[in-house]
Amino acid sequence: MPGFSLNSAVDQLLKNEFDLLRKKGQRHQLMEKYHIDALPFDHPDLDRWRNNFVGQQFLHTPTNFLVFGAVDDLWINKDGELLIVDYKATSTTKEISLEDEYKQGYKKQMEVYQWLFRQNGFKVSDTGYFIFANADKNLPRFDGRLEFKVTIVSYRGDDSWVEPTLFKMKKCLDSEQMPEPSSNCEYCRYRKLIRPLEE
Repeated sequence: MPGFSLNSAVDQLLKNEFDLLRKKGQRHQLMEKYHIDALPFDHPDLDRWRNNFVGQQFLHTPTNFLVFGAVDDLWINKDGELLIVDYKATSTTKEISLEDEYKQGYKKQMEVYQWLFRQNGFKVSDTGYFIFANADKNLPRFDGRLEFKVTIVSYRGDDSWVEPTLFKMKKCLDSEQMPEPSSNCEYCRYRKLIRPLEE
């Protein structure tokens, strides 16, 4: 499917902004505003960990699954723990939170990142952060520019589900029995709808 160009642009601009401070060893004003005692984490592999086609990787040998994910940013707190940071672009009049149904996947994403960095020997905080850039669509004029309100939402992750899920996935793939379709799966619903047309 086509990429989300505007979302990608917001991600890149946030990365640029934090990278300027990373080189100087300085905190961002958003960290001050939200009382986050941390600094942008500087590491020679950061660009690789951010690369969508490489990311942070870990070979889970019991299943032989190569698990990887590309983080948006990493901060480090005074205890030497990494804080996983994920950027999200949106445009809503609702209060920014993690309670919407579709945002439950954001939490899982964060927990996979936390698990990956722990598997690679890093000390990782259970607390991660989502930076929401919310475009205001109620302004009287466009004038060729979007205005964003930026909000940070903290999330305390629990990655204990990740490894058991890998084993379940492996069991499913090794089984000769087709799993039952899920009502939450768009592809399953699509296949069900078009099946009469294929007969």
